[in-house]
Amino acid sequence: MRELMTGAQAIVRGAIDAGCDFFAGYPITPATDILLYMLHELPKVSGTAIQAEDEIASMGFCIGAAMTGKRVLTATSGPGISLYSENIGLAIMGEVPMVIVDVQRMGPATGGATTVGQGDIQFLRWGTSGGYPVVVLSPTNAPDCYNLTCRAFDLAERFRIPVFLATDKEIALTLVTVEEDELIRFPVRKRQVVSQENEFIPYKTSPTNQVPLFSPFGGSHLLRFTTSTHDEYGQLTKNPAKVRLLNERLASKVEDSIDEISLVKSDLVDGADILIISYGVTSLAVAEAVQIARQAGKRVSCLAVQTLWPVPEKEIRAALHGVRKVIVPELNLGQYRLEVERLVRDGVEVLGVNRVDGELISPQEILHQGGLL
Repeated sequence: MRELMTGAQAIVRGAIDAGCDFFAGYPITPATDILLYMLHELPKVSGTAIQAEDEIASMGFCIGAAMTGKRVLTATSGPGISLYSENIGLAIMGEVPMVIVDVQRMGPATGGATTVGQGDIQFLRWGTSGGYPVVVLSPTNAPDCYNLTCRAFDLAERFRIPVFLATDKEIALTLVTVEEDELIRFPVRKRQVVSQENEFIPYKTSPTNQVPLFSPFGGSHLLRFTTSTHDEYGQLTKNPAKVRLLNERLASKVEDSIDEISLVKSDLVDGADILIISYGVTSLAVAEAVQIARQAGKRVSCLAVQTLWPVPEKEIRAALHGVRKVIVPELNLGQYRLEVERLVRDGVEVLGVNRVDGELISPQEILHQGGLL
């Protein structure tokens, strides 16, 4: 069966199917549709959707709800991520599972509110203090919006972290035809909760699991929650050994599981000497450009990166095997190209195809600037 759907609608459906039962957000173009759909749809499944007074409050509501046991989502755009920044750090420090959608538009600042962009890619990775790793997924189309939203909720529960879904204005707002079987309901694991009878130490982990068990605020256990460096009891500490243990664990619980997190769509050809690496909406132009190039006798491979952070280095290195040129189309000044450049071997050319004028990159631009015509 087919139906018409926008990326924003797919995100909302994915969130509800993933068990989301709390949403808070503030209107901002081009993310407002997600807020409106959630206000309309979430109460139908006994969930709560709130239009907060601003972005800072939205994140605060979500953190509070998540710590009572809710499965939460928020959505904004680049300027909203700026306002989310401090509370993103709090969510990392407090190990709060939540999903944050960034519907990117052209920046900086207010920028082009109604124009497409991919300028938040490095911002999402480094947008809060400390530099601790985050997970950022990037859908290439509406079905991806559904599928990766489900996946984002599962990763958030798995690692007790905020997980970003980095989409953009064109994917979120364009109405497209979707085949029902393209929507894959990825199972979302249950949060690991300590039983009421057992002793609860809020940030205690085990040698085999770097993620602490959860007990909700308002439940049977005492729970301390702080944005400051703390020990496993949630007590503030300056003990160097305890400080190091906490900070290294916050990083390693993500970095040690990169294989589990990495998602790519690969279309590789034996003997290809050119590889095109893309993400998000530019992947659609890349797919068409590759088809045209192959019809002209070119041996071209392409890789659409769905997990932007942590960088799926193993998958990218495998796709780089044997190529002499890598083309990276982006709607920014070359943010992800920086990650590709550090992975290629000497002698491989890395070429960016970039636009920052609010227009999409066309297949013809990729072919022409990439030397494929």
